[in-house]
Amino acid sequence: MNKTSATYVLDTSALLTLIEDEAGADVVQTLLEQARTGDIAILLSFMSFMEVSYITLQERGLEEALARIDLMTALPVLRVESTESLSILAAEIKAAHRLSLADAWVAALAKERGAILVHKDPEFEQIETLIEVLRLPYKGMRGK
Repeated sequence: MNKTSATYVLDTSALLTLIEDEAGADVVQTLLEQARTGDIAILLSFMSFMEVSYITLQERGLEEALARIDLMTALPVLRVESTESLSILAAEIKAAHRLSLADAWVAALAKERGAILVHKDPEFEQIETLIEVLRLPYKGMRGK
């Protein structure tokens, strides 16, 4: 990967767009192909793994949740775990904005790494001055 390559963070909504082949899945797929060749870097928050897991457990059961975890693990992405600096930044974002807890973590990761946040969640509109975003086509709101 060269020094000028971009870094992206996939929000849970972007992952589900890909997994469920919704509008915008082609954009996510293109980013993943670019990551596979080393042209860009893609990060995933540990919180997105949890969110995909619980949403899938609720909607489709354990077997599908485990299959989706396997899929996410196989993607050309870097899973980012909690750190003290991310914790503080997520808390600051959560305190200042009406975001879900998971979205605050995802936004903090994008902000800390200077990454472009890929999402289809209207909640992120309120922080578009803090981080660069790539909006996928919106659909109905998903419970958090």
